This record gives sequence, C-alpha cells and structure tokens, in this order.
Amino acid sequence: MPSLTQAEANEHGDALYEARRTCVPIPAFTESRPELDMLDGYAIQQRLVSRLVADGESICGYKLGLTSAPMQELLGVHQPDFAPTFASTVYSDGATLHVGDFIAPRVEAEIAVVLKHDLSGPDCQPHHVYQATEGLVAALEIVDSRIKDWKIKICDTVADLASNGALALAGRVVPIDNFDPRLLGMVFSKNGSLVATGAGAAALGDPLAAVAWLANTLAPLGVTIPAGSVIMTGALHAMVPIAAGDVFRAEFDRLGSITLRIDGK
Repeated sequence: MPSLTQAEANEHGDALYEARRTCVPIPAFTESRPELDMLDGYAIQQRLVSRLVADGESICGYKLGLTSAPMQELLGVHQPDFAPTFASTVYSDGATLHVGDFIAPRVEAEIAVVLKHDLSGPDCQPHHVYQATEGLVAALEIVDSRIKDWKIKICDTVADLASNGALALAGRVVPIDNFDPRLLGMVFSKNGSLVATGAGAAALGDPLAAVAWLANTLAPLGVTIPAGSVIMTGALHAMVPIAAGDVFRAEFDRLGSITLRIDGK
C-alpha cells in the first residue's frame, strides 16, 4: 500500500501540474518523505494524469523508463517504470523544439513500438507483442524533470510521468518480420559528433519484452493498451544534456534515422 493518503497524493500531483505549467521545478517529494516508494509515485502520477486529461490532453501511448540494469541499480529498484504519453508532446522527424519549454532537458535515442491490435496481460509474452505490432519506429525522447536539479528517487520520477518531456518519431513504421529487434544497432550524434551507441537489447533485453512487461503491469489496473498506441521502450544509452543550438541525430539499422533540433526560444 502507498504511504501517502489520497489527499497527500493529490496535493503532490497538483504541485507537479503547476511545475509543468510554469517550468518552475519543485523539491523532491522524497526530500521530506524518504520512505515514499514506487507505489506512492504512481498514486501521485494518477492525480497528475487526471489533471492533464481534464485539460484536454489525449493519451497516445506509454513510455518505459529504467529499462537498463545500471539505471535500476542507481535508483535502487529491480523493475522499469512507466507513464502515459500525450499527443501534444509528440513531434515529427526534423522538428525544432524550444529549450525554454523545458526545465533541465536531456535526450535519449529509443525504439518505439506501434501496435496494430489491442494488447493486454496478465500473461503477455514477447510473441504476443510481435503478433500485435504494426512495426518499429526510430525515436528520440526528451526527458525532463520537474524535480529540482534532477535529485530524484524512484517515487519522484514515477510521479513525474517517468521524467517524460517530449518525443519525436520518424515517419516510417518498419515491420519486424525479417529481423530481431534485440540486434538493432544505433549510433547517436550531437552536432555531427558521435556521442553514444546502443542496440535494441539495451531495452530490458528485448524491446518486445519491454512492451510485454507494460501490458502485464497494466493488467491488474484493468487497462488494455489500445491499437495505434506508440510505446517508447527505453533508452539505448545514457541520457545526453541539451542546449540551444544543438542538433541530435540517431541512426538505426533497418529503421533509418531521426533528427531533432533545439533552439533558444
């Protein structure tokens, strides 16, 4: 059970809502309440999501975080986290984002899965995800923290929509009939210089396994992932800081490339 009362979870969710609206960060919830854990984070997240949906935001998919062992060890957990993503935060290949729309943004290259059929647990396996998948898409995620100075523990990042800021998707959805997503290679560059490499297996060992984990985790909540959803399966490398004027590009085997530009407005 969460440590927070519903009133406390609502209060914290409202604080995050205001931080998103104003781009003014707030102290970590765990700074004053170090006992708060992942369940408390989801209770806060639920309140934040309800506020955003009430404002007219539309859920278009989900993002996974903490899909790599080093990140799980850093935050002292043994499983990923997740949050819904919103249509207003989705950009196309070549888009320009404004650094001033974020607080402390970083960027990650990821593989996105696009569903052609509904997907649900509780016994979802990677082969079920394969059958439900339209294809994979090259993607970049802007991660941002409404928590001051990124001083987060697991409750804080879960509450804050798994530190989601925005995402950019390439225009091509590539069927996965003839290759293994775990073996997809990726090179990531900043302003023309290579800064990271990765492969699909970095996302919980297999991007399809990551989606299966999400379906199984949502099942006790009575949630089915609907057809058309885009699922960000987790970073393939360490996040990279963003500054005005930066140009980021990720090039994937088979999936092609995606580019994102950052300006200072």
